[in-house]
Amino acid sequence: DQSAISELMQMRLRSGGTEGLLAEKLEALITQTRAKQAATMSEVEWRGRTVPVKIDKVRIFLLGLADTEAAIAQAEEEETKERLFESLLSECRDAIQAVREELKPDQKQRDHSSEVDSGKVTNIQYLHSYLTYIKLSTAIKRNESMAKSLQKALLQQQQLEDDGKRTPRPQDLIRLYDIILQNLADLQQLPGLEEDKSFLKEIGIKTLVYKAYRCFFIAQSYVLVKKWSEALVLYDRVLKYANEVQAQAGTYENNLKELPDVQELITQVNAEKYSLQAAAILDAEDVPEVESPSQVKDGKPLSERLETFCLDSSLVSKQATLVHFPPEFQPIPCKPLFFDLALNHVTLPPLEDKVEQKSKSGLTGYIKGIFGFRS
Repeated sequence: DQSAISELMQMRLRSGGTEGLLAEKLEALITQTRAKQAATMSEVEWRGRTVPVKIDKVRIFLLGLADTEAAIAQAEEEETKERLFESLLSECRDAIQAVREELKPDQKQRDHSSEVDSGKVTNIQYLHSYLTYIKLSTAIKRNESMAKSLQKALLQQQQLEDDGKRTPRPQDLIRLYDIILQNLADLQQLPGLEEDKSFLKEIGIKTLVYKAYRCFFIAQSYVLVKKWSEALVLYDRVLKYANEVQAQAGTYENNLKELPDVQELITQVNAEKYSLQAAAILDAEDVPEVESPSQVKDGKPLSERLETFCLDSSLVSKQATLVHFPPEFQPIPCKPLFFDLALNHVTLPPLEDKVEQKSKSGLTGYIKGIFGFRS
C-alpha cells in the first residue's frame, strides 16, 4: 500500500541514495510494490486532457513520480539530491522508450486516422508529450539545484582558494542556464500543445527569468576581468528582463512559485551596479600616469629614429619626413671587371679632328726647333 511505499522511500532517503546491495534491494522492493499498485491505474490527466495508460512501465513510473519528487524535496545533501534526480531521469527515459516502441507499430493507423486529419494528436502521442514534459522539467530542476549550490560556492570562493581546491567560476553557471534555456525551448515544441496559449505563456515567462539569471552571471564574468562598461550594460539588460517578468507574471504567479525570486535578483543587481561604479573609479585612479612622449625637434627623418617614439604631427600630413630625398652619394667599392663590362656598352665620341691638329702642331714645332725659333 501507500504506507509501505512511503516507508521504503524514507529508508532510501536515509541511506543517502548510495549505491550497493542495500540500495539495490530497496529499489527492487519499491518497484515490486509499485507494480502491484499499477494494476489499479488506467488513465492520467494533464492540462485538461485525460489519456489512457496501458503500458505497465509507464504506470509504475507515474505512480512513483510524486514519491520521488517528495524525496528530492526532503533531501538535504546535494549528493543525495543528485542521485535521486538521476534515478528519476533514468526511469523517465525508460518510460519514454516504452511509449516509443508502442508508437512504431501504430504509425500506419495514425497516418490514416481522423484525429490526425483534424490536427489533433493521438492519445499515445499526447502521453509521449507528457512524459517528455516530465523529463525536461526534471532536468531543469536538477540544473537549477546545481546552480544554487554553485552560487553558494561562489560566495565561499576565497576559502576554497586558500584550501587549494578548484574554485567555481561564473562560466559554470552560464553553461547550466544555457542548458535550462534549451530545455525550455524544447518544451515549446511538444506535440499537442501548439494551441495551449496558457502553457506557452508560462514557458515564455520562465524563459525570461532564466535569461535574466544567465545575463547576470555573464556580467559577473566581465567584472572579474575588469570590463566595467560591458558589465554595466549587461546589468541593465538583467533589470529589463526582470521588469518584463514582473509585468507579465500576473495570473501565473501560482505556477511560478518554484522559480528563482526575481525581486531578489533586482535588489542584487542594483547593489552590484553601485559596487561596479565604485570599482571602476578606483581602478581609473590606480592607473599610473604615463609621461608624455617628447616632441620632434631635431628634424631627423623617420628612418633615423625608428627606435625612439616621438610625437610628430608631420607624419600624418602631406609633407611627412620619412627619409632624406634625394639620398646623399656614398662611395661604394667596385671591381675592375665592372668597368670592363660597362665599356662594351659605351659609345666613344669621334676623335679624328683632334688627332689631325695634333699632328700639324707637332711638325711646325719641329721646324722652328731646327732654326732656333724655340721660345
